[in-house]
Amino acid sequence: MTHTYQLTGMTCTSCEDKVKKALQLVDNVTAVEVSKNENTATVTMSKHVGLSELQNALENKYQIAAVHHNEIAEETKSWTETYKPILLIFFYISLITGLIQFTNSHFDFMQAMRHFMAGFFLVFSFFKMLNLKGFAESYKMYDVLAKKIPAWGYVYAFVELGLGIAYLIDYNPILTNAVTFIVMSISIIGVLQSVLNKKKIQCACLGDVFNLPMSTVTIIEDGLMIIMSLIMLITML
Repeated sequence: MTHTYQLTGMTCTSCEDKVKKALQLVDNVTAVEVSKNENTATVTMSKHVGLSELQNALENKYQIAAVHHNEIAEETKSWTETYKPILLIFFYISLITGLIQFTNSHFDFMQAMRHFMAGFFLVFSFFKMLNLKGFAESYKMYDVLAKKIPAWGYVYAFVELGLGIAYLIDYNPILTNAVTFIVMSISIIGVLQSVLNKKKIQCACLGDVFNLPMSTVTIIEDGLMIIMSLIMLITML
């Protein structure tokens, strides 16, 4: 995609070169054309780059603004495209969970959570299994336990598979939810550290099949499993 921005603060040709070089260094930017006379910068990118990221690449005297497109709409579109795989997975798991409850005489909240968690762990473990080594390599980049014990990346995928099966057959609910709470609590530590430190690394939640960035979406994934397992534990104890 290509966007033309209003860019003020350039006073000479050296400013044009400086701005062009700075914008070319931004991730996902593939080409840049800058005009001092028209006060514009035409940026071609492989996927949408936020205006704030472009501004951060420039010196303070240069100000870039989106005047030819709706930045909020573009960012929303880019976010949706980036996280489309996860959104679809959650939609399908939620749909199946809802359809199961539709066949019941009444809505069983505990059963719905159990089926949702079963679907979550089974689907996510499936993507990790497609390239177990690739997942383990990505996972140890941010997970606190995998950093110290690399083998944990391999084990983790099978733990998810086991949890998915356990929730599906309702095996020892107290043990299953306790393991989920502990495992996901450990997992979320590395995720929180990466997001808060604004590290640009790939999220390994879907293995290396999809190039998903680490973000608050990852926190929500892990946090949801922690909250649901905790609710089920409290209810049963």
